[in-house]
Amino acid sequence: MMEFPDREFVSMPELPDVTVYVEAIEARIGGQPLSAYAILSPFILRTVEPPLDVLIGRTVTSVQRLGKRIVIGFDGDFFIVIHLMIAGRFRWIDTGARKKVPARIALAELEFTTGTLVLTEAGSKRRASLHVVRGRDALRQFDRGGLEVLNATIDQFAERLARENHTIKRSLTDPRLFSGVGNAYSDEILHRARLSPLKLTSRLTEDEIARLFHATRDTLVAWTEQLRAEAGGRFPEKVTAFREGMAVHGRYREPCPVCETPVQRIRYKDNETNYCARCQTEGRLLADRALSKLLRQDWPKTIEELEG
Repeated sequence: MMEFPDREFVSMPELPDVTVYVEAIEARIGGQPLSAYAILSPFILRTVEPPLDVLIGRTVTSVQRLGKRIVIGFDGDFFIVIHLMIAGRFRWIDTGARKKVPARIALAELEFTTGTLVLTEAGSKRRASLHVVRGRDALRQFDRGGLEVLNATIDQFAERLARENHTIKRSLTDPRLFSGVGNAYSDEILHRARLSPLKLTSRLTEDEIARLFHATRDTLVAWTEQLRAEAGGRFPEKVTAFREGMAVHGRYREPCPVCETPVQRIRYKDNETNYCARCQTEGRLLADRALSKLLRQDWPKTIEELEG
């Protein structure tokens, strides 16, 4: 059999990861004044008015999630809005600690009496962003309008699915439709719901919509609780899209935990979708844009052909 080397795929932090970040950051800087800051990369700060200087001495009044963004509120109705994108992460350094963040990945530092919150980004691409805005109206520009599934009814969920006729995978990860769900957890949601990532939303039955609704909620809640437990009150240092215990995401060729069939994948640009053919597609292999085009008539159509 011809072998194809795996490419490395990364995903931005999603609802469970961002929620745990928010809790950890709020526990450390809530009620604390910003005493100093440092912009270490010219690309990270995307606004000039109001300037960051106006936040010096102002107290943190809130830390919240807005989609996949983290919003730090200050008195005077000022907000810092941070989007980690794919490779952005946070580090926390307690006051007096000797720990340092490598200069090559540090983008910005926010210093408080309790410690320093450092925004980092691995790799050469600088996609993470930091905005400073004043007022709720200015903050709304960052709200993509996605439904918060954990606060929604099944009817609201079904209405969002019906808005546009896309594959379920695309709809789940569209921030205009659903908030905080990305590439990694959508794979886990679809596996739990026993649905193909390429099934069109217009073809979902009532039973399938119900399965998808409950799978979305259960997956996001379960992983938030697991990440919270793993952190154990410490600042989350290892935020990744690939985690032990995931059913299919990042587990290409590994056995499905339900039926032990090797997990399959679909690759497109920088994204990879993982799924179980037996659990989700009735044994059918979904066409991979790279491999199926290369192999043409030799591309196996079912898991039985692949195993044969």
